[in-house]
Amino acid sequence: MTQTPFTIVFAIYDGMTHLDFTGPHQVLARTPNAKVIVASLNGGTVRAEDNLGFAGTAKLSDIETCDLICVPGGSNALELANNDDFIAHIKRLGATAKYITSVCTGSLILGAAGLLKGKRAACHWAWRDLLSEFGAEPVAERVVRDGNIFTGGGVTAGVDFGFTVLAELAGQEMAEAIQLGLEYDPQPPFDRGAPNKARPEILELVMGFMRKMGDQRREDALRAASKL
Repeated sequence: MTQTPFTIVFAIYDGMTHLDFTGPHQVLARTPNAKVIVASLNGGTVRAEDNLGFAGTAKLSDIETCDLICVPGGSNALELANNDDFIAHIKRLGATAKYITSVCTGSLILGAAGLLKGKRAACHWAWRDLLSEFGAEPVAERVVRDGNIFTGGGVTAGVDFGFTVLAELAGQEMAEAIQLGLEYDPQPPFDRGAPNKARPEILELVMGFMRKMGDQRREDALRAASKL
C-alpha cells in the first residue's frame, strides 16, 4: 500500500526575499515521502528581490489542502498582508494544515491571516514588534515553536528553521544526516549578525535604513490588523 505523501506548500510572491524561501526549501525538499509544491497567487513565474525568477509555480487556488504551509518574508511582506486574495489562501490552507510556518517577515503575513493570535512567534529583529499588532507575542529567538506553528527569524534563520522543522517531521537522526550532507556547519567571518552583537556604529547605520521604512510598515501592519 502506497503511503500518502506529506504535502509541503511554499506560498511565494513577487518581491520576496529569496533566501527566506530557498534556505528552508533546500532542507525541507529532502523530507522523506514529501511532496513539495511551490505556489503563488497567479502561478507561473515569480520574481523575487533582485529580479531572481522562479518559474512554473502552481496557483494557490488549485491547492485544496496541505500538511505544511510555509510563507517567506520580504521587504514588501506587509503589502501581501493587505492583499485580500493572498491572505484568503493563507488562511484557508492554514486552517487545516498540520503545521503552519514562516520565515522572517512571513510571520506578519501569518498574523494578517489570523493564524498567530495568542501565539509566540519570531520575525526579523527590526520588525518583530509588529507581531503584537496581530495578537502574537514577539520572541527574540532564531526559531520559535508554539504548538503546530514554527516561525523563523530573519533571512538566514530560514536554514535553522528548516532543520528544526525537518527534525519534527523525520526525526533528529534524519535531520542530522541531511545537515551533514549539505555541510551546514556555519562559521561566519564576523559574529555580528544580531543587534546585541553588532558594533554600535554599525547598528546605528542599519537602524537608519530601517527608520526610513518604519512608519509606512507600521501603518501597513495596522491596516492589515484592522481586517481581523
